[in-house]
Amino acid sequence: MPSNTFDLLDQLAARGFIHQSTDLDGLRLALSQGPITFYLGFDATADSLHVGHLQALMLMRHLQRAGHKPILLIGGATTRIGDPSFRDSSRPVLTEAQIQHNIAGITGCFARYIQLGDGPGDGLVVDNADWLDGIGYLQFLDQVGRHFSINRLLTFDAVRNRLEREHSLSFQEFGYTLLQAHDFTELARRHNCTLQLGGADQWANIINGVELGRRQGCQPLFGLTMPLLTTRDGRKMGKSASGAVWLNGDKLSPYDFWQFWRNCDDADVGRFLALFSELPLDEVARLSTLEGAELNQAKIILANAATALAHGEQAARDAEATARALFTAQETNAELPQLSVSAEDLAGGLSLTDLLLRHNLQPSRSAIRRLASGGGLLLNGERQSNPDQPLQAWQLGRRLSLGKKRHYLLQSR
Repeated sequence: MPSNTFDLLDQLAARGFIHQSTDLDGLRLALSQGPITFYLGFDATADSLHVGHLQALMLMRHLQRAGHKPILLIGGATTRIGDPSFRDSSRPVLTEAQIQHNIAGITGCFARYIQLGDGPGDGLVVDNADWLDGIGYLQFLDQVGRHFSINRLLTFDAVRNRLEREHSLSFQEFGYTLLQAHDFTELARRHNCTLQLGGADQWANIINGVELGRRQGCQPLFGLTMPLLTTRDGRKMGKSASGAVWLNGDKLSPYDFWQFWRNCDDADVGRFLALFSELPLDEVARLSTLEGAELNQAKIILANAATALAHGEQAARDAEATARALFTAQETNAELPQLSVSAEDLAGGLSLTDLLLRHNLQPSRSAIRRLASGGGLLLNGERQSNPDQPLQAWQLGRRLSLGKKRHYLLQSR
């Protein structure tokens, strides 16, 4: 039987994981009576997860460590439709090859946070194409569609908001919530899964799954949502000034991942430690009270904890060592993300401006010039006042700094 089941939900709430539940008391009782199986769905819209998914992965990790069994549901079928929840436009249509490529990429993220395997408490990775690809339209309408009222579906915020803004909502997207509801009841039948997790924007979809289970005579099903997270400056978690903060190292280096956490706003440190580290809550509370230089140490603890989970303990140590070396102005380029420059680039007059735009490290030429004029563009600590000047071969091997917190190595290719 899982340990600490009676206070598990209280612990999760104290860490900031719980927003809404379809039946919190019923779920608490179910958790106390023995291991349950729970799931979270991921549509394969990209070939890596990002830190916006991390809250859910950490919640699954806590539940598994308390003795419960996770299912990571890949939307091999529903990715073709696209969840319209709180979106103003349809997602781009992906080919089957793109979907399979993305599934391979995001599946690699799971094992870093969830123990996968064949044991009774090990996590499973399941693809909803296994049952959705084979179901006929009339069969689906009979099994699922007849249990839903169009009148009620039109009251859900995600649908109503889209229509009120006069943005197109296809019949295909409108049916997404029925597909997700069917996923829940199918997992209940196949794997005895009784709990669905999701972000706050999934509340209506989760309610529909619980209701469909009741109408189809399933055992009691539960839903639990997490609050939608934004950083102190209002950005949605998962995004930074330079783009998505990916979990796969081939899309974002461990050093840049570490820096994302190290550079978080002071006001975010406490809640990020509670959500994205496994430190005891009393230690989180202590670190949250620190100020000034001491708060920077709390940020380093956060960065190390998050990076160790995503990329391993050694990657976290290397990133911290590199950051400390840069901060103390020691000559080191270890573990810095590299920006490659070829002989053809040099012959063609490639400038720093061209290089930064090529790698999407700045939004425009004017932004780069403003950065340079403010003294924020440096090579080995020397200000670069003219970023449009062609690069020279002798400049390769030097450290390029964008302000105090973003550093790259110019490397010959």
